[in-house]
Amino acid sequence: MQRTLDSRVDETLDRILPGLEAWLGRFLPDRVVLALVEFLVFGIKQAWASWFGGLLLLSMIVTRYAYPVDAPVARYDFLVLYALAIQALFLITRLERPSEAIVILIFHLVGTAMEVFKTEAGSWVYPEDNFLRIGGVPLFSGFMYAAVGSYFARAARVFEFRWRAYPRIALTLALACGIYINFFSHHFVIDARYLLFALTGLIFWRTRVHYRVWRWQHQMPLLVGFFLVSVFIWIAENVATFTAIWLYPGQEDGWHLVSLQKLGSWYLLMIISWVLVTLVQRPKAVAET
Repeated sequence: MQRTLDSRVDETLDRILPGLEAWLGRFLPDRVVLALVEFLVFGIKQAWASWFGGLLLLSMIVTRYAYPVDAPVARYDFLVLYALAIQALFLITRLERPSEAIVILIFHLVGTAMEVFKTEAGSWVYPEDNFLRIGGVPLFSGFMYAAVGSYFARAARVFEFRWRAYPRIALTLALACGIYINFFSHHFVIDARYLLFALTGLIFWRTRVHYRVWRWQHQMPLLVGFFLVSVFIWIAENVATFTAIWLYPGQEDGWHLVSLQKLGSWYLLMIISWVLVTLVQRPKAVAET
């Protein structure tokens, strides 16, 4: 399969959108039509880049209400097999490249290690029993971290990311290592997250991401992009806890929204994911005109 599914999506949009613009132009001003179509394509590409995470969320919802209580395979174990099948399908269809899959696997392992520590510390619990687990952590949990890495890897391709004032990779790696260490160390010593927020702002303050939706190139401060992705991850986290994939203290007696403070944790964790992706998709500078 020489052409990837990513490229086929672009080809399909190129065939459909001119006709859609012409039809909308019968009812709306040209400027409104152009803006609506650009926004529509942005949503389509975001959904396409989030395919792995979206399929995981769908599986959480479906198994929460439709998974047989007496099934021979525990719900969490089924989700492990389901996620492995998705990963294999992505590689076969070239939605993911082998080099990207390796980095995503690393983030999977990094996330699982943190999960084991955090559940032991009582930060959250996985309320159901299963076989494929390490301590109190089902192996499925690592795929939720992998979904973030998968999104970044695919978004960088489908939106053709280019960068202005991107910091040195060594500097971003050092920041990612500091963030990861703090997820463990703050249980024993002072929490350095506010210092890490400040360093993140200092390192990426000038960085802007340039991306193509369909007709035009756009740009955005990278820090704003990080925040917006964090919001979507927080929403997904609420879906996951609502379906009892994991629960925070207090949610076992009745579900409630996850604290907005978790946005900060996801913001920092997401930076680790992005930095890992840049190891195989080195940031390319925007072409100067």
